[in-house]
Amino acid sequence: MKTFTLVVGAVYGLLSVILGAFGAHALKKVLSVEKLTSFETGVRYQMYSALFLLIVGYILKFETPSEKWISILMIAGTFIFSFSIYLLAFNDVSGMNFKFLGPITPIGGLMMIISWAMLIFYFLKNKI
Repeated sequence: MKTFTLVVGAVYGLLSVILGAFGAHALKKVLSVEKLTSFETGVRYQMYSALFLLIVGYILKFETPSEKWISILMIAGTFIFSFSIYLLAFNDVSGMNFKFLGPITPIGGLMMIISWAMLIFYFLKNKI
């Protein structure tokens, strides 16, 4: 689980830089200001999660279920949150209807929040 967390953190970081550059250069001509802002929010939170996962990957030993769930919730939550935002940003230009993802995005955000809360509890419990 440790290696998986570190690899996913690195992949999320890599994709954040690529998508951020893509958004800053190529998408300005395609997306509205509102959609581009949403896209950038997805990129920003994906980068925050990448850093979270890299740090957690080095701190945690992944010996307990709660340690594993800290990672799992952040990985899954980030995927649901950020990637649903990316698809929603392209809703108007793709010709596909991704509006059904609107109610799903907050579920990813909630998973990320729970992951942070579990990490706080872990720190308090282990006096780190």
